[in-house]
Amino acid sequence: MQNATLPVMERFYTIQGEGKNQGKAAWFIRLAGCDVGCVWCDVKESWEESKHPVVLISDLVAEAVQSGTPNVVITGGEPLLHDLWQITKELKEAGLEIWLETSGSSPLTGYFDWICVSPKKFKAPLPEVLNQSHEFKAVVFHKSDFEWVNTFIPNLNPSCELFLQPEWSKKNEITPLIVEYVKTNPKWRLSLQSHKYIDIP
Repeated sequence: MQNATLPVMERFYTIQGEGKNQGKAAWFIRLAGCDVGCVWCDVKESWEESKHPVVLISDLVAEAVQSGTPNVVITGGEPLLHDLWQITKELKEAGLEIWLETSGSSPLTGYFDWICVSPKKFKAPLPEVLNQSHEFKAVVFHKSDFEWVNTFIPNLNPSCELFLQPEWSKKNEITPLIVEYVKTNPKWRLSLQSHKYIDIP
């Protein structure tokens, strides 16, 4: 599809800071637009799609290739608000590995090597997206969230990797709770936002 575009808040080269792929170099494409609206979101400026430019998919792919990393993260906002078939097709044709970060609240489109679903209470993930996810990364804001995150387990495939991540503003309070929870529920792992600790994008 010639001249296809997507609304983009930003794109940048950094180290993946959290979850299964933590520590790996990756080119990030942050798409604009979100209908979930988490109160603790750290990129609220991504929510309003109309405030951000549309960019040619061909340009986004060229930038990803030029970055030099084989890994591309498509995130948001909520990236699944957009049709991702074209951009992921072109990224795959360029030989790149594609990781998706999503709340899972909209239907899945695109070709992905790694799908990370981070569920939100404000708009629940769809069972069919949960079933296709490779990583389930739940942000813990309150101790009651431990019970909430387990309600999604029946819809996950058995090989999905499970992570609990403290909400950044409450990390000092929540991290010790996660440590103790993981010790008694070892199917879960702790995820920390290492990029914030070392102050990189």
